[in-house]
Amino acid sequence: MGPVCYIAGAMPAPEMALFRRRESDLLIAADAGYRHLCRQGIVPDLVVGDFDSLGAEPDHPRVIRHPVEKDDTDTLLAVRIGLERGYRRFCIYGGLGGLLDHTLANLQTLLFLLDHGAWGLLLGEGQAVAAVRNGTLRFEGEDRDRVSVFAAGDRAEGVTLRGLYYPLDHGVLTNSFPLGVSNAFTGGPAEISVEQGTLFVIWQGARWPTVLSDL
Repeated sequence: MGPVCYIAGAMPAPEMALFRRRESDLLIAADAGYRHLCRQGIVPDLVVGDFDSLGAEPDHPRVIRHPVEKDDTDTLLAVRIGLERGYRRFCIYGGLGGLLDHTLANLQTLLFLLDHGAWGLLLGEGQAVAAVRNGTLRFEGEDRDRVSVFAAGDRAEGVTLRGLYYPLDHGVLTNSFPLGVSNAFTGGPAEISVEQGTLFVIWQGARWPTVLSDL
C-alpha cells in the first residue's frame, strides 16, 4: 500500500494514535481537528481551514488559512492539498457524526476523491464509510459487525455481496430503495463489488488499526 494522507476533522472519532503513520504519510488538521490532535499529543504536519470552529489561528509553524466565505469545506481544502502532493489514499479521521450537513459533505468528498483517481475512508466513533466505483472492496469483519451498502448515484448495477449474511448476486441497487441496509458479517472475509455505478459501504465495529491496510 502506498503512502496515506490522514486528515483530522472536527467530529468525534477513534484515537489517532491507533494508526501506524509512516514517514511518507501526511497528517493534516482541518480546523477544529487540530484540537483533537492536541488532546492526544499529536502534532500534524500542516493545519488548514478558516478556523471558525477552532476560534483562532493555531500556533503551528505550517498554517494555511482560508476565508470563511469559500466554496470548499475545510476537509475538502485538506483533500486538495493531499492530491496536489501526489497522495491517492486518504483517511479522514473525524469525518462522520456531528452535523448532518457536514457528514453529507464528507460523503460527497469520497466521490470527489474517486473523480480524481484517489480513494478515501471516513472514520467516526465505531463506524467507517468507503466508496467503491466499478470495482471491488474486500475486507474482514467479525460476527458482531454490521455493514450496509447503498447506491451513491441513481443506480448501481451488477452488485455482488459475498461473505455476508444476506448475499446478493449481480443485483441492482437504487437510491430510492434501501435494499442493502443492515447486513452482517459471517466471521470471514467479505467482498462487495459493483460492475456499473458507485456504492457507499458503511460498516460498524471496524477494527481501526487494520481497516486502511486491508483495503
